Amino acid sequence: MGFAPVDEQLKYLKKGLAELIREEDLRERLTAAAKENRPLRVKAGFDPTAPDLHLGHTVLLRKMKHFQDLGHTVIFLIGDMTGLIGDPTGRNVTRPPMTRDEINKNAQTYREQVFKILDPEKTEIRFNSEWLEPLTFENVIRLCSKYTVARLLERNDFSKRFKEGVPVSVHELLYPLSQAFDSVALECDVEMGGTDQTFNLLVGREIQKDYGQAAQIVATVPILEGLDGVEKMSKSKGNYIGITEPPKVMFRKVMQISDELMYRYWELLTDLQMDEIARLRSDVASGAKDPMQVKMELGRRIVADFHSQAEADQAVEAFDREVRQGLEPADTETVELPPLAKTDKGIRVDKLLAAVGLAESVTDATRKIKAGAVEINGNIQKELLLSPADGTLVVRLGKKWKRVKTS
Repeated sequence: MGFAPVDEQLKYLKKGLAELIREEDLRERLTAAAKENRPLRVKAGFDPTAPDLHLGHTVLLRKMKHFQDLGHTVIFLIGDMTGLIGDPTGRNVTRPPMTRDEINKNAQTYREQVFKILDPEKTEIRFNSEWLEPLTFENVIRLCSKYTVARLLERNDFSKRFKEGVPVSVHELLYPLSQAFDSVALECDVEMGGTDQTFNLLVGREIQKDYGQAAQIVATVPILEGLDGVEKMSKSKGNYIGITEPPKVMFRKVMQISDELMYRYWELLTDLQMDEIARLRSDVASGAKDPMQVKMELGRRIVADFHSQAEADQAVEAFDREVRQGLEPADTETVELPPLAKTDKGIRVDKLLAAVGLAESVTDATRKIKAGAVEINGNIQKELLLSPADGTLVVRLGKKWKRVKTS
């Protein structure tokens, strides 16, 4: 096994990191790894608290992949035991513990989804129940003796809740210690996480030293803002892009972000180098590049990462056709004109909409026609009766389309 020069590795690994504690330690560890021909062991933990991963999770996964690219071993740790505690990071109330069935189900979907980014041949998937479950009560007491309550209460969310009189349960205090013991069990060289995990990762450094191990390097990645550009990307906030969503959906969500936010997405969600991103920003500012085209290329890259290049290209074409040109989707269903919509005087549009599934009922259709929400052949249809027509009608109600053959 041959490793790239240490300076090259550091440059590649530092891109997109929020903090590296400490860079000189990582340099020493990389140098030793090259001399010993031993890959570093790089761990990141994910508690399976939800069934699907979104782009916010992939910021960390992509950086893990960078370690893999350089020949190091990545450990995708599923916190099936810490998930029973519930990570209190950033929370102002105690999280209800999950059931074992919920955790097992979510863990399986994680295993299926992470290999959209990570190389399965270079990834260890581990569950922390492997070493946490066998701990005896004596083991737990000895682990707890290695850290003080005062130190744990230095964590922002704990101290804030304590000062405000909001309960902090004893089991929550065990979370950082459990996560730290994961690093001991796995003999980690590097532990990665979001910036909101810094406290927990630093606890790992201290506990490893107590167990006679070299303190792990802490590498944190920024928290990715969601589509609103303000809140952390989160499924519960509805501002997320799921990595298993259909290509068209993923692409259109990327197109919702602001022009300013797209540069952050370029940095955290692609392998484009910082000087290239700076050049993109400069070209947009000078008018040399259209920001819409730059954002469309970003969306194309993101979709291709989780689907395929062909599907990404189709998503771009669909967006251009349906959103920018206002045309019906290429795969719009064609149906026959329902008999009940035919009259001697023409076509009853309300009955047509209800019959082909564009409206929930004739009453619903009538209301939407009067509101100007219905288009037929590109024209707003505000009358209930449409003059007889031969050929095909392109009918649109909101995001729903149908092609209706009238003869």
